[in-house]
Order: sequence, then structure tokens, then C-alpha cells
Amino acid sequence: MSRIFVAFLLAFAALSAVEARPLTPAEERYAPWAGEVPACDTLEVLERIKSRFHQSESEFWGSGLDFVSFDRFRELGFRPDGPDYIPRRYCTARGVLNDGKIRQVTYMIAEDLGFAGGDFFGLLPLTGRSNLMSNWGVTFCVDGLDRHYAYGQGCMALRP
Repeated sequence: MSRIFVAFLLAFAALSAVEARPLTPAEERYAPWAGEVPACDTLEVLERIKSRFHQSESEFWGSGLDFVSFDRFRELGFRPDGPDYIPRRYCTARGVLNDGKIRQVTYMIAEDLGFAGGDFFGLLPLTGRSNLMSNWGVTFCVDGLDRHYAYGQGCMALRP
């Protein structure tokens, strides 16, 4: 019985050594990542959210809703999982809609995720970095308008 216990301890020690690997930032492991994503209140980020929301609401839901303005920007986290993951910035803002209602918008800006990052309208290049503003995607959720609860109650899936 003690041999099995000793074998178990040795196997556990080996697994612990593998998990204790040094953290290497993603931009040092994979050439396309620069470790930079736009700030939460960057105009280009807000224009993408506004444009995609308009397209979804007009073509799919037929609601006619549009964002009029955004304010109260707050960063929820930048690379909260550590430097060895794809660079991501998590944000929230208050959005004013054309029906006069104010809704919380939760969004994630991620570098070079293309389709997987939610930037469906104009897939982003993974190579040939021309500037920061062309190499990121944004995924967003509008609280109260996530009709299929794709991001969970209160858009929790887009929070760190």
C-alpha cells in the first residue's frame, strides 16, 4: 500500500512542477500580438458598438433602436487572467438610446481575435500590423437587450 502512496506523491510532484511554468507574455510567444488594445472610451470602439448594435436591431429585431451617446466609462480589467493570455480589456459604459432609455453596455476589446472576438463585420488581419486601430475586435452586450441571454443575466459573461 505504501508503494502506491509514494507513486501518487511522485506523480503529484511532477504535475505541480509542470503547472509552475514561468509566465511568458503572449506577445513574446506569438508574433501578431503587441499586447495593446484601445482604451474603453476610444471613438473607434464606440463606433463599432454603435454600428453593430444598429445593424442587429434594425435587420434582426426590427426595433429601430440606436445609441445616441455613451458616458461613464469604466475599465473592469486589463489582462485579468495574466500576461500569458491574449490581451483583453474589459469595460462598461452607460449608453443613451434614441428611445430615451439608459442602458448599461458591457464590452470586451481583444487583440487579433477576428471572428472569435466578435468583430464579424470586417474580419481583422492576423499579420501585417499597420496600426493599433485595425487589429482588435469588440464583443458587447446591452443589459436588458440580450434577448437570448447569450451573455447571462446582467451581461456577466463579458466581465473578468
